[in-house]
Amino acid sequence: MIDSVLFIALPYLAIFICIFGSIYRIRKMPMTYSALSSQFLESKSLVWGSVPWHIGIITIVLAHLFALICPGLWQMLMAYKNVLLITEALGLAMGICCLVGLIVLGIRRISSQRIQAVTSRMDLLVLFLLTAQVIFGIGTAVLHRWGAAWATGTAVPYIWSLFTLQPDLSYISDLPHMVKAHIVSAWLLILLVPFSRLIHMFAVPLHYLTRPPQNVLWNNPRHYEAEAAAEEILDTDARREFIKGGVGIAAGTLLLGAGAMDKIFAFFFGPRLTAKEETELMEEKLCRLQATTDQRKLELERQSSKYILVSAMSELSPTEGKYLIDYQMTPAMAFKGEDGLPIVLSAKCTHLGCTVGNTVNKEGKILCPCHVSYFDIKTGEPNADAPAKAPLPILGWALIDKAGKLIASRSSKGEISGDTSSESIKDCDLFIVKTDEVKV
Repeated sequence: MIDSVLFIALPYLAIFICIFGSIYRIRKMPMTYSALSSQFLESKSLVWGSVPWHIGIITIVLAHLFALICPGLWQMLMAYKNVLLITEALGLAMGICCLVGLIVLGIRRISSQRIQAVTSRMDLLVLFLLTAQVIFGIGTAVLHRWGAAWATGTAVPYIWSLFTLQPDLSYISDLPHMVKAHIVSAWLLILLVPFSRLIHMFAVPLHYLTRPPQNVLWNNPRHYEAEAAAEEILDTDARREFIKGGVGIAAGTLLLGAGAMDKIFAFFFGPRLTAKEETELMEEKLCRLQATTDQRKLELERQSSKYILVSAMSELSPTEGKYLIDYQMTPAMAFKGEDGLPIVLSAKCTHLGCTVGNTVNKEGKILCPCHVSYFDIKTGEPNADAPAKAPLPILGWALIDKAGKLIASRSSKGEISGDTSSESIKDCDLFIVKTDEVKV
């Protein structure tokens, strides 16, 4: 119920009020929606607060919009490790810039008596919400890393579901509380746009780019005399500075060319690799090609095979799971249960998709190391206070003897058929099955 209010009702209310409230204020009170600058009251601290705030927030908002509008391209870019690292580092740096700017602006607004006189309660509320929003964003980047990668599978489809009038909470219901607070504070800020200084975002003077040029004409003769004298001085200084600048640019170009000549040569003619380096590079390419080939073989096997071999029953352990790749090309693991029968379940955490550990503790649970969720190997259920809320899916299996005869099977719903006595299954091999239709 609370999630429905915060992530369905609040977004639609915020968007509605933001659009129609802003239109009403611009039409009925046109003199109040432009920025109410306080620079003439105090400008020294404004530079140190406004500049980092605007640089940081513009960069972050543009990155969020790019991921929202082009999620496929964004996800493809984030698949490269270096791009992901740069994006995460840049996002964290811009978040810190925003926080520093807000702190300076907050101190400036509280400490200056002149600015206090024009500060409203709404200004303080917006400043508080912006600071909280930035702190939640930094906390998400630090505590729940790689958000640039997993956000395209959680927050982005959730927002698109709102835009298509088919809200789906399943995308964000399992997200950490820090991320949820970041989302809620964003909707609150959108809600307050028509009632605060935030509405000055709509007052960007884009018409200045297309307006006709303006010429200022002076009719005072004394101004003409002063202007002529100034122009003569400026012409002399301009020629002198132009010559100095040209000489400096030429000298700098020569020095830069001399220092970067080897780099330019290497760029156009390629690096000069030794025979050993060429061999190592070829071996690395062959390893990558082999890894791709092995993955395609696995995909082909799972597409065409009714059964996939896991291991012999004698190799299963009740305390250490045996990893495998299931039909969805995701990790899974197999244990031997207390009744001697196999337990096969997914090893992909239902929180953010991390691979769950395969070591069983004394309570019969396995740990996801990413955000500390414990799952019961019998039922797949997480512990009550875990970040993960959904259980690990149970996979169906089949036991086949050396002669190829199906001895016993279990569906993903827990239905067991066949002979499950220890004597009958001890020499069998364990297979995962493609569908639950496999029965003895």
